[in-house]
Amino acid sequence: MSTSRRDFLRTTACALGGMALASSIDTFGVVQALTPQGGTDYKALVCIFLNGGNDGNNMFVSLDQYDGPAGSLVEGYANVRAASGLAIAKASLLPVAPVSGGSYGFHPNMPEVRDLFNQGKLAVLCNNGPLVEPITRTTYQNGTGKKPLQLFSHSDQVGLFQTAIANNVSQTGWGGRLADKTLGLNGLATFPNNVSIAGINLLLTGVDTRQLAVADSGTSLANVLILNNAPGATTPEVNSRLASFNELRTLDNEFKLVKAASDTRSSSMQTDAALSSVNPTLATVFPNTSLGRQLKQVALLIKACTDPTAGINMKRQIFFTQIGGFDTHSAEIGGQGTLLTQLSQAMSAFYAATVELGIQNKVTTFTMSDFGRTLQPAGTGVNQVGTDHAWGNHQLIVGGAVLGHTLYGAYPTLRLGGPDDTDGGSSPRGRWIPTTSVEQYAATLATWYGLSTADLSAVFPLIDRFPTASLGFMA
Repeated sequence: MSTSRRDFLRTTACALGGMALASSIDTFGVVQALTPQGGTDYKALVCIFLNGGNDGNNMFVSLDQYDGPAGSLVEGYANVRAASGLAIAKASLLPVAPVSGGSYGFHPNMPEVRDLFNQGKLAVLCNNGPLVEPITRTTYQNGTGKKPLQLFSHSDQVGLFQTAIANNVSQTGWGGRLADKTLGLNGLATFPNNVSIAGINLLLTGVDTRQLAVADSGTSLANVLILNNAPGATTPEVNSRLASFNELRTLDNEFKLVKAASDTRSSSMQTDAALSSVNPTLATVFPNTSLGRQLKQVALLIKACTDPTAGINMKRQIFFTQIGGFDTHSAEIGGQGTLLTQLSQAMSAFYAATVELGIQNKVTTFTMSDFGRTLQPAGTGVNQVGTDHAWGNHQLIVGGAVLGHTLYGAYPTLRLGGPDDTDGGSSPRGRWIPTTSVEQYAATLATWYGLSTADLSAVFPLIDRFPTASLGFMA
């Protein structure tokens, strides 16, 4: 079956994603020639975005604050949540004793995460969120503290987590800017630095770097792009079409817009050729869930990109995966529980895959989400009760280089109208003011990844407003 010139050009132009191409054209950018000073080791960051706003209050519970004062309606986890049917029974929580002190419990659907924590491979970052500067309940309420843009809004808070710039709208994400500043670590490798298994996203959008968007493990790596073939095409047709296309790509390259588009297509073709030449396999069994298939594809890509016989030779990569459904305004008990089962099983399988590949100390997986959710329930009854949009939330970080079995940041005081609540008066809700910023969280990961101190402020422009750029959870 023949393919038209227009269809072929359209297919190759879309290989790296429409937004990636648009980003290059908007900035009149062209692909930069990579310098040969590559890194000597491999490191990767893998983001799991919990879309919708995960309720960290039910994912990770302070057992020391489970029961508040007798008769209290505003203090203690159970006192606030039990009457509505939202509280998880204390005996059902999976208890852990962090080396940092205190007694806590993971959601009962997360035994795999609990085990990783006890093995020292997982850390919990408590009460993290977007911040323009450190802010307290007093400065929040009297208006002297600077607040992030559009607090409690889904789209805006997703943007703030993915850009790590809480006082401005950014067209680039912190993962994209990080890749821009560390391009040289990949030497002459032409494979895309940033890869998404969940569609084009802001986190991985840079100025000089483009993200590759591929399908999950339901599609083999050899077939994720398929630029040069069409069903039924004969070998002469393929060769003729490719020769014509390569000739077209040499025309009008003195115009930056044309060259940006041509560079995107060239990168797509190089990526397609690289992936078509490998067929990695894994012994690790992943759950057949959306997140399980995404993380399996990440593991397969890492194996392909680090296999010396494949010739891809990547030294730094950033991956994006995503699971949705966390906007639990109602029916949270069953809905969030199912999602946390998927998260726990997939994270555990992915860590096992990195052990299989012998790179567990070189890959760090971390969660982000729109925001946390109110301690105060919304509605009553197990099938109806949920929570509303809030602010600070708990994050999970997994990997061999993670200093785990402990907590970072400060766990909030579970009291409506308490010292960590934005709200007071007659309607406190339990919307925690973060004690660590997204910039600090991301900067800690980025520094481990290889970002230099000199480039820290270029990637994280507000980092100097906080007392430290490292939260200490990476070795």
